[in-house]
Amino acid sequence: MRCAVFGIGLIMLLSSCGSSEPTFTFTSYEYFPRETYDVSMQDDKPDYSKSDSWAALPFRADEADALPDPSLTDRQASAEVDVFFIHPTTFAGGAESEQNWNADICDAVLNEKTDLGSIRHQASIFNGCGKVYAPRYRQAHLHSYFSNDTSSAEAALAIAYSDVESSFQYYLDNWNKGRPFIIAGHSQGMTHAGPLIKKFIDGTDLQEQLVAAYLVGLPGRADYFDNIRPCENADETGCWMSWRTYAEGFLPAYHEEEENILCTNPLTWTRDTTEAPYEANSGTVLHDFSIYTALFDAKIHEGVLWVGSPNTFGGFLFEMENYHIADLNIFWKNIRDNSILRSNNYLNSKRLLDIDPSEYSNELSVEVD
Repeated sequence: MRCAVFGIGLIMLLSSCGSSEPTFTFTSYEYFPRETYDVSMQDDKPDYSKSDSWAALPFRADEADALPDPSLTDRQASAEVDVFFIHPTTFAGGAESEQNWNADICDAVLNEKTDLGSIRHQASIFNGCGKVYAPRYRQAHLHSYFSNDTSSAEAALAIAYSDVESSFQYYLDNWNKGRPFIIAGHSQGMTHAGPLIKKFIDGTDLQEQLVAAYLVGLPGRADYFDNIRPCENADETGCWMSWRTYAEGFLPAYHEEEENILCTNPLTWTRDTTEAPYEANSGTVLHDFSIYTALFDAKIHEGVLWVGSPNTFGGFLFEMENYHIADLNIFWKNIRDNSILRSNNYLNSKRLLDIDPSEYSNELSVEVD
């Protein structure tokens, strides 16, 4: 039965954010497509003073509060850390989306897809360490990453980024109040997180408040930031992490053109090529929103993260070449535990909070001097 449930769950997970076949020929894309964006495109700009302009806020009930296991705890009410989460592309396919480069944040159907997909299955990772803020934004269509019409694609990404920037500025002006924070973004969320961090945080006073950045799903150069270094171990703070997940033996077509790409193993939180065994994976969350332990191993190979066949009877039948959509879900519990560890270490080092390790016994054992 576990095998059957797992198989169905994995298939549904990997297809839940899918799209229709792109109508454009793949050319290339770059992580953080531009150093700067044209943020002058402000037509129908979201009003971030309105709750409806946010997919998740810590002071209301939403899918970021979800927990896949009763032993876990949503700590947003008392957390000393904030999490700014930028969701991936959910605008893909369908007759209307074929005619628009950017999504409408008032599209109820699309918002439900975002909330039940990315917010429930990804943003919820961080409710154990921080208050979760996740803006809605006029996300660029999935085709923006594949189109030969690069001017339209870049304009769409620019509009999307302008919203993310505005939402972060609103967060800073109204809610941050000097609190430490985590930046997390997957796929298109990572595309926008890079320039956001570079503009607002890298080398500014805000860098002192950065606990860590989890930027996942696209290739990013390890030297992209001027002052924020890649994380080298599990408890380091003020640093950033990244990975892209593929089946062992597979490399993307553009791999040979990549140089100095940052890849972090989310089972070891190091950058070396040591293979982490299945047993190191403390929890994958599938479409049924349940935790499955020891389903995937992980190792770094030439700038990408390789995983073996799912560790279940007949697991080879469910193996895919590209696990992009599950970059976070495959390592859900490990990321959660790590975000708690880094947050605690940051708070302890800044003497902002006396931490009682027993409070975290259900999720992570933290040693505090």
